[in-house]
Amino acid sequence: MNSLNNSSDTPSPFHQGEQEIQQRLGVRDKMERFGRQVIRDHMPEQHRQFYAQLPFIFAGYTDQQGWPWASILFNQPGFISTADNKHLLINTLPVSGDPLSESLATGSRLGLLGIELETRRRNRLSTHITHTSEQGIELAVDQAFGNCPQYIQQRELHSIDPASMPPVNIEELSQFDSQAIELISNSDTFFVASYAATHSAATSEGADVSHRGGKPGFIRVDDKQTLTIPDYLGNFHFNTLGNFAENAKAGLLFIDFEQGHLLTLTGTVEILWDSPETQFFAGAERLWKFHIAKGRWLKNVLPLRWQLQDYSPNTELTGSWKEAEAAKKATQLKNTWQAYQVSKIVEESSLIKSFYLQTPAGQKPQFKPGQFLTLKANIANKEQIRTYTVSSAPADTWLRISIKHERGNNELAAGIFSSFMHQQISVGDIIHAKAPTGSFTFNTSAKHPAVLIAAGIGITPMMAMARHTLQEAVRTRSIQAMTLICSARNSDQRAFFAELNQIAENSAGHIRVLWALSQAESHLKSGVDYHHSGRISRQWLANILPSDNDYDVYLCGPNSFMQSQYNSLRELGVSDAHIFAEAFGPASLIRDKKPSIQPPIANEAIVTFSESHIEQAWSKADGNLLEFAEAHGLTPEYGCRSGQCGACKAKLLKGKIAYQQTIETVLDKNEILLCFAVPAADTENKITRLEIQL
Repeated sequence: MNSLNNSSDTPSPFHQGEQEIQQRLGVRDKMERFGRQVIRDHMPEQHRQFYAQLPFIFAGYTDQQGWPWASILFNQPGFISTADNKHLLINTLPVSGDPLSESLATGSRLGLLGIELETRRRNRLSTHITHTSEQGIELAVDQAFGNCPQYIQQRELHSIDPASMPPVNIEELSQFDSQAIELISNSDTFFVASYAATHSAATSEGADVSHRGGKPGFIRVDDKQTLTIPDYLGNFHFNTLGNFAENAKAGLLFIDFEQGHLLTLTGTVEILWDSPETQFFAGAERLWKFHIAKGRWLKNVLPLRWQLQDYSPNTELTGSWKEAEAAKKATQLKNTWQAYQVSKIVEESSLIKSFYLQTPAGQKPQFKPGQFLTLKANIANKEQIRTYTVSSAPADTWLRISIKHERGNNELAAGIFSSFMHQQISVGDIIHAKAPTGSFTFNTSAKHPAVLIAAGIGITPMMAMARHTLQEAVRTRSIQAMTLICSARNSDQRAFFAELNQIAENSAGHIRVLWALSQAESHLKSGVDYHHSGRISRQWLANILPSDNDYDVYLCGPNSFMQSQYNSLRELGVSDAHIFAEAFGPASLIRDKKPSIQPPIANEAIVTFSESHIEQAWSKADGNLLEFAEAHGLTPEYGCRSGQCGACKAKLLKGKIAYQQTIETVLDKNEILLCFAVPAADTENKITRLEIQL
């Protein structure tokens, strides 16, 4: 074999800067093993054929002052030829005004990117110039490797007659002019050149040029000299960032795909590893800034035009700075009521309807799969508040909640809020809600498999988790194995059946969906319409779950179902720490672990509600602090009243509290759950005092 670095005693295919970034992000060992297999010192035959058919290629290099630039070279297909797998000839020269014209010299490093926008295929080369002439450039290959099609927008190429083009116009820039700002702000594609700063002969060093893609608006123009750009999940080579670590300079190339103009820039860069803005930009792993040093407009130089056909599936999962600002605003308004408009209603089963909600003012709430919305409505002249799990995934372009209609019977009254939603809400209506929250969330970073077990309406958080897992597979090119076990009475009450089947099919076998029907109809086909007749039993779980118990389990459903499944899982050897649960209703899951030690409960206390200026005496007979507040005319927000949803969180300003039973909700410092909290005895003072911000 002629591949580069086939043994451990050969130099690494990555230079020091690339290695530092890989080490920082925890992929160093993996990429060293991988790089030695895929980064070659020659062009594979398929790469030679690929370059030979291209009508253009991108180049990255540095000028005589050490500034990186990116350029495009073009001619008729076939203008790139390879006499062998180590050398290539580019039969063309740079366009008029291109800085590359001033930088061609024997021995200079040139990074090349061959890219076919129609097919979203691309390959990279690291080369050095061996000869230049009036006909073109001869190069020797230092490194060659392929790239995946992530973030490449599909475009159709058209050529025009160069004679029909207006005269070439070259303009020097020291800051972004209005045309540059417009082009950059609306771009979905650009190319970035970088250069390792050292002057060694190592093949891992030298120039590089890379493609960057995103939604229009993914590059922010901060001012006339600065851009902020997200860095998405890529191939983990970190060629660009690694070069930045060695040499904090970059060249950017923007193409006006409709007019044939080029905007080429060079300047300095800084990587923003821990910017708080990153969390609001969908798909961003980190950010980097570009500060212009100089640039050029090369107008009317390209006899090529591209027509946008489609955005990359990976691009669709990313954001824009407008969306990031909206997400930031949504986070700031997380604890305020906002107006959501119902855009669609879908009947998922005989009992469950899904409500698709249009977020206010274009905001896209940030949430984790498994979290819930808190809704408020005036029903029969009384304000009602409930929580409903979001059944869409964070990357979905819509927000969906799915609600079971509690119809009631001779013993139980019909659900007030669910009846209102099912019977009175129509498309176009406004619902007031708070942004998603909740502590029952899916561990997206887990490497081991996940098992989701749901009954009835408990399927809603599992829908969000399954959708999210599939979407992350597109973004990250790896997928977490998942088994989703659903329980329903019969096919009429089997919600999301078709959608889950589609998720399983699209996952290529990585996501399994199994149904248990307790009263399966006779016309249903076992193994197709359902997989188990009866309730989910411990024996059935033992037959279908991995034997090594190395998986996380997520449970959601009625409390008796939850407790039964929890007990079965524990008997099968699944540790309590790997079982995550969300019950609904007044009871909660009883775990076989020691409860947290609570301070003694006070017999009496003076409780002050600071914002309402109410001070009242509390005793044990008054119950929890939610009930106590309501008894004194206050209307705190609440949802489940069982310590699960967190809707009744309040800030404790003074004193201490105890909980009447274990809670699962994650609380910030000084936050308490009113529905389970009672005053704790003050052992240092005669009178126990409590002050709550309410």
